[in-house]
Amino acid sequence: MIFRMIAHNLPCAVVQFIKGGLSTGERDLITANFSDICAFHTMGEGFTWETQDKERDIAAAQAAWQKAKELIRDDKHRMVLLDEINIAMRYGYIDEAEVIAFLAAEKPPMTHVVLTGRNASNDLIESADLVTEMTLIKHPFRSGIKAQIGVEY
Repeated sequence: MIFRMIAHNLPCAVVQFIKGGLSTGERDLITANFSDICAFHTMGEGFTWETQDKERDIAAAQAAWQKAKELIRDDKHRMVLLDEINIAMRYGYIDEAEVIAFLAAEKPPMTHVVLTGRNASNDLIESADLVTEMTLIKHPFRSGIKAQIGVEY
C-alpha cells in the first residue's frame, strides 16, 4: 500500500513499532530512494516476545505511538502505516481504546491509516473501514528456520 502511494507521488509515512535493530528491505529501499515522499520511522526494540527489558519496550512503543499521532495529525500525509501496532496493543504496550478514540476524533478525513499485525481485536475491526486478514497456514520458523532476508525483513 505504501508503494502504491509512492508510485502516485502521494506523501505517506511508516512507523515500525516492533522491528528495531535489523536492517529491513522495505526501510532500506524507501529511505534510500523515496525519503522525499515517505517518512520512515523505525522505533521498536526488536521482537518483544524475546524482551530483556519490558519497561524499555513499553517506552519504545509509547514513543512510536506519539510519532504516529504526530504524522497522522499532519494532513499532508495521505497514508500512515503503523507496522505491527496490533502486536504492541496485544502486549498492552499501547492502549487500544486510546488508539481507536484518537483515530475517530483526530484523523483527517483524507488520511488513510493502516494498522498491521496479527490478532486485531473485535473492537478494532469494528472501528475500521477496511479489514484484511492474512492467515498463517505454515511458516518455516516452526521448523526451526530463522527469519530470512527478503522474506521476513
